Amino acid sequence: MLNSTTLTTTTDTAEARLGAAYIVEQHLRRHGASLCDLLDALDDPSGCAALCDLHAAFGQPIPNADAVEVALRDIRRILADQPPSSLDRIGQERGLPASVMILWHGARVSELLARFPHAE
Repeated sequence: MLNSTTLTTTTDTAEARLGAAYIVEQHLRRHGASLCDLLDALDDPSGCAALCDLHAAFGQPIPNADAVEVALRDIRRILADQPPSSLDRIGQERGLPASVMILWHGARVSELLARFPHAE
């Protein structure tokens, strides 16, 4: 049997996750192009796919918070897995400050992920 405390906690968690998804959407509007440039430069198709999944999660009137969180986790993993030599190459070949970009975007994605509470 579901008691009112459990229902309230579940509702609060769902609302908090939805709020976190909206913050991610705002972040993407401001910084999505830069993240897209970085993921494209990494030459890892899974990075662009994760970003597409993230955008798709906002394709409904109410974003899918679970899909947003999964896509952010994928993006964070992809950013964290890049070897410094790859970032140096990107910097030389494409003129992108890839090392700085990966640190900045990685930190922002981690901050965004921290906003997603989980049900107890």
